[in-house]
Order: sequence, then structure tokens, then C-alpha cells
Amino acid sequence: MKNIAVIGAGTMGNGIAHTFAQKGFNVQLIDISEASLERGLNTIAKNLDRLVAKEKITEADKQETLNNITTFTSIAEGVKTSDLVVEAATENVDLKLKIFEQLDETCDENTILATNTSSISITQIAAATSRPTKVIGMHFMNPVPIMKLVEIIRGYNTSDEVTNTIMELSKALDKVPVEVNDYPGFVANRILMPMLNESIETLYNGVAGVAEIDTVMKLGMAHPMGPLQLADFIGLDVCLSILNVMYEGFKNPKYAPCPLLVNMVRAGKLGVKSGEGFYDYSSSKKAEVVASQFLK
Repeated sequence: MKNIAVIGAGTMGNGIAHTFAQKGFNVQLIDISEASLERGLNTIAKNLDRLVAKEKITEADKQETLNNITTFTSIAEGVKTSDLVVEAATENVDLKLKIFEQLDETCDENTILATNTSSISITQIAAATSRPTKVIGMHFMNPVPIMKLVEIIRGYNTSDEVTNTIMELSKALDKVPVEVNDYPGFVANRILMPMLNESIETLYNGVAGVAEIDTVMKLGMAHPMGPLQLADFIGLDVCLSILNVMYEGFKNPKYAPCPLLVNMVRAGKLGVKSGEGFYDYSSSKKAEVVASQFLK
């Protein structure tokens, strides 16, 4: 397995491409937008520059990594020679099903199709193809080049051979793969998202402010980042999407997203990516004033 196609040049996609390319794989980075591809490559270059500055890699290593990445705006062109495709598009089930239908029609019959989905059913995605035994979840953590964990999610029909192949491939990336079963949210987000949602509920109910909630969790629970800051980092729209998937999947009210989260997403306050969420990323100020307009 040498040729890896990555679909989506956003935060997760460029991180996955970076990780594979740095380990010597030939990476085909695919996005419908040339501008997105350029931003993705710029992000990879900047992250590599940081590693050079810290003397973790050499300038030659950086150039080799970048040379291992080829960009495409066409899925059909980008996946022609791929041994593995990792889909890292927006967390939208209809979009993912459409992509996997196209991949199934375009890719070689032996190509393994993986998705970086953080919550959507692998079995449902696999059902959009004629090769459900070769479809698997490969959920990387953000930031991909740094975080060690990869959740490996096998769908109902995913074969042992494909699962073992992806487990070993993850180890070759110096990651720690953990196999989990295909239920909404898997393990990471099934535990994480209710905690983030409860933190937002705590703010919504006026128990404490943004900084206070985050400080309690950082100092009291030894979390490296407070839950509201983490939600901003993940993207409030992504948090909302995952909670909705879990709520629909389990029909359990404990997964229902907080009204504050819903309103902030509607208002375009998505966290770091929009410059404003629970914190204000246009300055050093906390964005508690921004959040307060959505409170009861």
C-alpha cells in the first residue's frame, strides 16, 4: 500500500495528507476547490516549518514531504492509482454517501475505502457501495500530525482482512489504532460530545461564565483545554452535527444539543474557524459578551 488519496483539503484532510506524506506515502489530495487545495498545502508547509524550527525534521525532509503530495480537483482523476482512499469531507451524511457512490464506481475493485467521519454510521456509508467488506472508519484526531489516536471503526460487513490492514497501516504512521464498533459517535465522541454539551448547558443556565467553566475543568480535572475552548477548536457546527447524529441514532434526550449551541451556529458563531465562538479570536478578549446575547 503506497498510494493514498485524501478527499477534502480542510483541517482534517490536510492533516491526514501531511501525516501520510511525511511517512513516505504518495498522497493524492483532492478537493473541488483550487483555493482550498492551496490553503491546505500552505497549512501543511507552515506545520512542517514549525517542525524544522524545532529541529524535529530537516529542510530536506520538509521538501520531500511536500513533493509526496499531488493535488487534484477531480475525484475520478485523483483516485485512479489509489490503494486506499480516506474521505475527510464535511460531516454531512448525504455528501458522504454521494462521494462513496462515486468512489465505488471509479476506484479499482481492490481499493479500500475509508472515512474519517466522527459519528456517521460506517455500515450506512458502506451500503452506498458494492464493496461493503472494503469500507471502514479511520477517525483521526485533530491536529492529525500530533495526536496519536486513530479510531478504527468496522462496519457490519467490514472484513477482518481490511480491518487488520488498516490497523497495521495506522501503526506505520506511528499512530495508536483502537478498534471500536459502529454505533453513533463511536467511543471518542459518544463520551466527549455530551461533556461539551453539558458545559454549554451549564453556561446557558447561568451557573458560571465561559472562563470559569473552562478553568474548573482545566485545573480541577487536569484537562489541557477547557470544554468551551475545545468546542470552539472543533467547530460549533461540527459539535452540533455530531450531537444531532447521536440524538437521531439513539433517540435519547441526553444527546439533544443545547439551545445555546443551536443559536450560536445559526448566528455563524462557529468558534476558531469563524473568528468568534465562546471566545473572541480576533483579539485576546474572552467572547463571553458574544455568547451572552444567546442566553435565556
